[in-house]
Amino acid sequence: MSLQTGTPPLTLPCSAVKRKITLSEQKGQPVVLLFFPLAFTSVCTAELCSVRDNLDWYNNMEAKIFAISVDSLQTLARFKQDQQLNFTLLSDFNKEASRAYGSIYEEFGFNMKGVSKRSAFVIDGEGIIRYAEVLENAGEQPDFNQIRAVLEGLH
Repeated sequence: MSLQTGTPPLTLPCSAVKRKITLSEQKGQPVVLLFFPLAFTSVCTAELCSVRDNLDWYNNMEAKIFAISVDSLQTLARFKQDQQLNFTLLSDFNKEASRAYGSIYEEFGFNMKGVSKRSAFVIDGEGIIRYAEVLENAGEQPDFNQIRAVLEGLH
């Protein structure tokens, strides 16, 4: 997947609204997709709480945030509640979106198979990927300064 091309389709269930969210429904506004390995792990919690704490900035940029993992809807609902996350979490339980975005560990720690790689994508209002970062090391976080710069450049 290269920059300046259309995004792979994405339709995933959201526990908060009890329906599926489709990326194509978001046309007209920037979207930040954040794939993360597993709810309730230290780096994932720190990453998503950082987004939570800076959500006003993203709202000022009119950006919609979607955090995606292979966790179940129930796990994500509990994670969202426990961490007071104020943006949408989507379940990629079947791993289709993670694979489509090149964001999957076929093998992860403890011999787990098919866990999302920590990744960040900024998609503009026309559906074009303007930033893509797929991290091999699950202990690292995306470059949020670069994500911010890209979002600022869309205005």
